[in-house]
Amino acid sequence: MTVEEIVIGNNRALVAELIGRGGEGEVYGIKGRLGIAVKIYNPNLRTRREEKVRAMVGEGLAVKTDLVAYPDEVVTDRRGSFLGFSMRLVSGYRPLHELYSPKSRQRYFPKADYRFIVHAARNVARAIGKVHQTGCIIGDLNHSGVLVAQEATVALIDADSFQFSLNGNSFPCVVGVPEFTPPELHGKNFASVRRTIEHDNFGMAVAIFHLLFMGRHPYAGRHSGADISMGDAIAQNRFAFSLTRQAATQTTPPPGSLTLDMFPAALSHTIENAFGVSPNARPSALDWIHALDSLEGTLVRCSKIKMHYYPGNAKGCLWCKLSGISGFDMFPDLSTVEPQITTDTRGTEQAIREILAFRFPTVADLLPTPAKPRGGSKALREARSGMHWRTFLGILMMCGSVAGFVFATPAWFIWIGLGFWGWAFVSNRAIQSAPFLQAYKDADEWVQRELSAFVQRNGITEAVKVRGDLDAAISAYRGHEEKLARELVVLKSNRESRQRHSYLDRFPIRNASISGIGPAKTATLISFGIETAADVNQTSVLRVPGFGSVMTSKLVAWRRGLESRFKYDPRPNTQDVADERALRMRFAAEKLKLEATIRNGLGTLRNVKARLEALPSKARNDRSLSGALLARARAKQDLRELGTSVPASTVTLSVVTPPRPASQPPQGPRVTTPSPSRTSATPSSPTCQLCGSPMRRRSGRYGQFWGCSRYPHCKGTRNI
Repeated sequence: MTVEEIVIGNNRALVAELIGRGGEGEVYGIKGRLGIAVKIYNPNLRTRREEKVRAMVGEGLAVKTDLVAYPDEVVTDRRGSFLGFSMRLVSGYRPLHELYSPKSRQRYFPKADYRFIVHAARNVARAIGKVHQTGCIIGDLNHSGVLVAQEATVALIDADSFQFSLNGNSFPCVVGVPEFTPPELHGKNFASVRRTIEHDNFGMAVAIFHLLFMGRHPYAGRHSGADISMGDAIAQNRFAFSLTRQAATQTTPPPGSLTLDMFPAALSHTIENAFGVSPNARPSALDWIHALDSLEGTLVRCSKIKMHYYPGNAKGCLWCKLSGISGFDMFPDLSTVEPQITTDTRGTEQAIREILAFRFPTVADLLPTPAKPRGGSKALREARSGMHWRTFLGILMMCGSVAGFVFATPAWFIWIGLGFWGWAFVSNRAIQSAPFLQAYKDADEWVQRELSAFVQRNGITEAVKVRGDLDAAISAYRGHEEKLARELVVLKSNRESRQRHSYLDRFPIRNASISGIGPAKTATLISFGIETAADVNQTSVLRVPGFGSVMTSKLVAWRRGLESRFKYDPRPNTQDVADERALRMRFAAEKLKLEATIRNGLGTLRNVKARLEALPSKARNDRSLSGALLARARAKQDLRELGTSVPASTVTLSVVTPPRPASQPPQGPRVTTPSPSRTSATPSSPTCQLCGSPMRRRSGRYGQFWGCSRYPHCKGTRNI
């Protein structure tokens, strides 16, 4: 600009440094006037913008809200020719996309957590609501016109493009960004369209969705049919994240995205309405404020990383989950990178020794040896009795065969068959062992169920689980230093690739000038996790809808062009120190957690020590467990009398009840256990839902039912 002296209202002023340059003109500071900036239009636009700017200044919009940089005074040259306008200088703010895009957020808003995001989204709604209160419509609402400060406060700029009416004169908004344009305006000429609050409500919803969903666009998804552009997806109302219109949209969100069911119902319903089929149902600024307040009230702090705040409906820290999948932490805890994290190695080693020396009951301790059964079971006796009858019958058949030959020789072929049949009965005197093997296995499973129920009834379930977790924690603790040494070697070996990746991360896709890749395609790329040149590779780009081989090759060529300018610096630098420091601090934090796990686990074991020591005596007096052991002992005795080897027991000290047999084992020669009486617990009887004890079949006035074996101490029942 050649103009150095300007007139703001009636006062002369001198322009200072250039603040910014856009398609319509340039923005300058003013010498000696802090907090004020001027926008000077390009010469070819001044005539078209003058009437609207004078009308906005005359209406006094600038004093109605401090959240919008409205034109404050008209700016002319010394001859009175229109140049532009003055406005509030918005300094220290960043464009909205630098907050919601994960990588740029860590650069420009390193202290921001999800609470900050929600608060900023609420302020976006508040600022847009203020615009509507002044009687204006934003029209061209987009991420570049919304600025965010480090305190999450929001300011709107480019107010001279807002739609504005005064004294019957209407000044339309003639521009728009496709990815923020509502479905009903796609394909329309903005110069001839009168914008409404409902149109702004769509753009506001897109901006807030960007914030809440980590830069994802609500319409950037994968269509079940052929790939469609984002503009077509918006025009066809294919909201990719909808839970209520999935069949209609036929679109799914990008991989690794948040989903609506992770949020409170009030917010989920608000989002569905914002991107539904009815423009009139779109939430207003006030609706969004209420919905975001409901979200803010449900945020839960992660127990592992203090920067992680997540919606309670997510049922666990979704940032930890996403970090585990992608390796990228949306909200890293930079405050944990301290010079020293104090650990207690000596105390932990002492705790480990005590844990390893801790006398934990074994299966042998809890399973008393039942008295050895006298003789075989009833099933075995019946099987043997059956064998005696087969032998006697076989002898009779052979005698009949001999008599037939003597007295009825012509029918010799009958007597030969009868003789062979009788011989088969006499010669095959072995009892089939398969039913008795199955009987032993069923009885062994019964013992396992009763042991697990016994453990649960006596309140040591937690101790059993803690001991298993402690074994894993001790193993990880003792291998911790070796693992750190390996990671340090890897860190030093990939130094060049880390430098290259850091270099490419400085080039956002949004700032790239690539033929055929405009704002809508850029928003799609970012929604699919391609935010900077470092994220670009052929495989990942080809997975993005709408990016075939041609577009992919353009992106890859852009990355290679940047990569060709990269120069590896072999000298130690601050990045090396920071990376190694972060790695050591991460391992120190992990070690601290392992130490806490080990010490807390030891405390749990100490608390249940007395109960553990009393378990063997309780087990000896447990009728349900004794019954199962007796059944197994009988099955074992049967196998020994048959001369069949006894399978090894599979019983373990587990708190998980194994599956029950589909049916009760058969009796007699097909049996595995003694036939139960009507009121005895059987291997197929259910367990009580109240205390976990076996249930017994009982009779009442309305028929038979299952009743808890610990009645009257426990009165659990269930239908047969």
